[in-house]
Amino acid sequence: MEPVLTDPEIPVSKKEKTSERTAEPQKNFIGLTEEGMAQKVSLALIDANSEQPRKKFNEEELAELAASIRTYGVLQPLIVTKKNERYEIIAGERRYRASKLAGLREVPVIVRDYSRQEMMEVSLIENIQRSDLNAIEEAKAYHTLITDFGLTQEEISTRVSKSRVAVTNSMRLLKLDEKVQNMLVDGKLTAGHARALLGLTDREQQAAVAEKIAAKELSVRETEQLVKKLTQPEPDTKKEPAEKENDKLGIFYRELEDRLKEAMGTKVQIRRKEQGRGRIEIEYYSADELERISEMLQSLRD
Repeated sequence: MEPVLTDPEIPVSKKEKTSERTAEPQKNFIGLTEEGMAQKVSLALIDANSEQPRKKFNEEELAELAASIRTYGVLQPLIVTKKNERYEIIAGERRYRASKLAGLREVPVIVRDYSRQEMMEVSLIENIQRSDLNAIEEAKAYHTLITDFGLTQEEISTRVSKSRVAVTNSMRLLKLDEKVQNMLVDGKLTAGHARALLGLTDREQQAAVAEKIAAKELSVRETEQLVKKLTQPEPDTKKEPAEKENDKLGIFYRELEDRLKEAMGTKVQIRRKEQGRGRIEIEYYSADELERISEMLQSLRD
């Protein structure tokens, strides 16, 4: 059997995590376990992982990897799990696709018995460590771990070696309009642009502003300023004199209401009408309170 080499292109986990089931041998998320040995398996027997977080693969990069594989072979085994007479990829789908492009008939694999949740976690961690996921793919992977497997954001942050805030901010991107999410996946927007657009609650407005950002090639800072203008419009300094006068009167009546409320100890409203007329409404909530207010008004007369 050919020796299994470590592909420098595939990073080993920064912090190896032991399984919670201490009776099992220690597992590394990427690479060999302490009892693991690679074996050759026909590509025709291997299936891609349907829950692979990464949905978009760069064709140019795959072609480059395929060229390298033709020259040097597959240096890092794929991690797979056995399903009846076939194998499903846990980690290494990029190498799997490139191997098919390179015309290989078989590839080295390490067979592992993982649960569905473990398969999802391993695939997610491999892609995050390689920075292969776009922001939406990463956010959707976190969402799946929470909704399908009941993990908390704290547990996810521990597994992927990221802060809980980073996980939270990532998942917030799923609140964006689908058009905006697709623009982020296609590279028309950056994650910074997308986070700025979260300041807009209307999804149609998000999509319209996203198109403007892409067309004008606005920076993240310019996007933030644009969103701020849309959500916090500048005060109108061109009001007519009559409007300004009404604003001043409104402030005066509100202050007067506050003073009456404080003096009488109950809710007081001033109902304005035209030509300076109006009425004052004083509320009471019991017979005793009515008597108290009546005595207070009588004392003013005396």
